[in-house]
Amino acid sequence: MKNPNVLISGAGVAGVTLAYWLSRHGFTPTVVERAPALRAGGYKVDIRGAALTVAERMGLLEEIRTLRTGVRRGTVVDATGKSVASMDGDTFGGRTHGDAEILRGDLHRLLYRRTAESVTCLFGDSITALRETPDGVEVDLASGRSDTFDLVIGADGLHSVTRALAFGPEERFVRDLGYRISICDVPNHLRLDREEVTYVGPGKTMLAYSTAGEEGAKAMFLFGSAELDGEPDGPAERRRALASVYAGEGWEVPRFVESAVAAPDLYYDSISQVHLDRWSAGRVALLGDAAHCASPASGQGTSLAMVGAYVLAGELAAAGGDHRGGFAAYEREMRPFAEANQRLGPANIKRMVMRTRGQVRLSMATLGLLDKLPGKDRIMAKAVAPIHRAATAITLRTY
Repeated sequence: MKNPNVLISGAGVAGVTLAYWLSRHGFTPTVVERAPALRAGGYKVDIRGAALTVAERMGLLEEIRTLRTGVRRGTVVDATGKSVASMDGDTFGGRTHGDAEILRGDLHRLLYRRTAESVTCLFGDSITALRETPDGVEVDLASGRSDTFDLVIGADGLHSVTRALAFGPEERFVRDLGYRISICDVPNHLRLDREEVTYVGPGKTMLAYSTAGEEGAKAMFLFGSAELDGEPDGPAERRRALASVYAGEGWEVPRFVESAVAAPDLYYDSISQVHLDRWSAGRVALLGDAAHCASPASGQGTSLAMVGAYVLAGELAAAGGDHRGGFAAYEREMRPFAEANQRLGPANIKRMVMRTRGQVRLSMATLGLLDKLPGKDRIMAKAVAPIHRAATAITLRTY
């Protein structure tokens, strides 16, 4: 194929990064995104290890560092609001070796600027059907538009429509780790100033933080699915479920829950991973969470998306447009890296959400003791070393 036309489903971090690199390699990418516009806001994300190299090769690293969240302190509190442990923001977030924390919306905006002039993006639309032919993939869109592309890449997340159309139903590939996550903007009634505060209760954790340049705050709720009285269906039921799970908790949790239940941007989903034997089928391939979601508990979703996009575009270019060879090489390079980061998820979530009151008491006592020890930041840095090893578990080629 010469100047292959590639349809990318999803204008998230993975899709936009892929569009940038495909364009650089002489491909003609088109991005289709069901949201009406580029998604603003969002939670804070970490760019680590190999993803820093990708950002540097895109000429974005300096801008990313300028837009860092600036979170200076992380604190764990008990049910009375008493500080159990406190440490610097990077140690609290497991960041080492130049890792950068940035709001997803800020990163998204930086990436999109790199593609705005060279890539067509169809907002407010989505793929509804795929039909592979000897020469390409016929694609139907929800808008009624139909077109043929040389390749189709699904970068449309955990609940990927592209994956469902090309590989089969979601339940075959998505593994629920047994936890739920909810995130939203909330009023900064604690007057947090570039701080993060975490509350831990049996079966549930709640945290709030503020970042540089923002007046408000964000809240995250993590809890075991065992805390639910049946899986909620629809936004209203999810809001009621969130209120029920956290009813009776201490500290400022009731006030945050009240704000979350009323928040228009409340996000709710399972903590899940995606596992497939292959990431490509014919002329269709998967990228990012659609291919190998490691779960938010891994802290590596954004880095995996950026690195995967770089490798996929590079291997397709190196294969001279031969999609079979390019897809195979992409998977050989990326699968060990993705699997190393997926292994972080199940272990991390068990440390983030304690199952019993006894576990909570033991964790609080341990953190309280650690908080009094000299060199506690070095001890914590050693504890998060596995994250750095996973983040650097790939050697990036220069394509």
